[in-house]
Amino acid sequence: MRELKIGGLTIPVPIIQGGMGVGISMSGLASAVANQGGVGVISAAGLAMVHRNSALSYLEANINGLKTEIRKAKEKSKGVVGVNIMVAMTDFADLVQTSISEKVDIIFSGAGLPLQLPGFLKDNSTTRLVPIVSSGRAAKLICDKWKTLYNYLPDAFVVEGPKAGGHLGFKRNQIEDTNYSLEELVPQVVKEVRVFEEKFGQEIPVIAAGGIYSGQDIYNIIQKGAKGVQIGTRFVTTEECDASMNFKMSYVNARESDMEIIQSPVGMPGRAIRNSFIDKVKDGLKKPIKCPFQCIRTCDVSSSPYCIISALYNAYKGNMKSGYAFAGSNAYLADKITTVKEIFRELGEEFQSAITQYQSDETKK
Repeated sequence: MRELKIGGLTIPVPIIQGGMGVGISMSGLASAVANQGGVGVISAAGLAMVHRNSALSYLEANINGLKTEIRKAKEKSKGVVGVNIMVAMTDFADLVQTSISEKVDIIFSGAGLPLQLPGFLKDNSTTRLVPIVSSGRAAKLICDKWKTLYNYLPDAFVVEGPKAGGHLGFKRNQIEDTNYSLEELVPQVVKEVRVFEEKFGQEIPVIAAGGIYSGQDIYNIIQKGAKGVQIGTRFVTTEECDASMNFKMSYVNARESDMEIIQSPVGMPGRAIRNSFIDKVKDGLKKPIKCPFQCIRTCDVSSSPYCIISALYNAYKGNMKSGYAFAGSNAYLADKITTVKEIFRELGEEFQSAITQYQSDETKK
């Protein structure tokens, strides 16, 4: 695998670890991935639940938790560390400003269009900005807006397809539609981005995400024009992942039939591992709640049967009866708890095997 360059940063192995909230990808996992030459990513979602402080409001504790995790990740690694910040978060601006002031290497931002993101940069800022999109149209819109308003182009794009875990940027009827597959989306985004690359002489690498699990998957999507990949699910079943063992084992014990699309209280479809909590929601056994945190702007409190931050925090802690695990479509492939180092080794071997197979097939032609 060739090295990846993002805004002047050199990433030796073109693998970005996906940001997974609440508490799933914090400094432990992020630093381990960064130490292997990839980009380790801290999710800013729900850190207040992990770093609870009775003296602070939820939003204040979230900022404090983010500072703590960034600093811990930097202490544990000299590699590239990023933060994933959802546009839909109530404290989006504060989280972005905190990440920039802490000199995090990269901000990844999706769950909405981060149209004002470059406006938070200062003259001495070193943080790179990478939007997460699910269409070529969105990539073009962001490039146009950023260049016009801030004279800034994205340092890269992450294109997230419908096989990803967690909240999905697609309508339910698009998730199984092959027209919206990652293999279709990547070339579309590459095409739109190339116009800006050629016009302004700046490379904007496209990173593929959603359903990437093996070295063969990496090889296949690079052939479609991606310069790197984002992987979340495969890193969950590692010793370094910040989640509880019960959370990790929900992946190991999952079957393919357990991968389920749910309707999240935040108003988007999401992919999770089916369990008793999800079944109770479907059966109407969970009752509408009052919002205790006001953490997501799009959350419909009037009709939500549960608080998603609380459910995800319960799962992070291992209380699966009171929550559930978000997961990518290939989560059921996990059969053991391993290490980040071992996963990088396996991905490298699988990628090389894919190259060898391709060369062999070409020789036979």
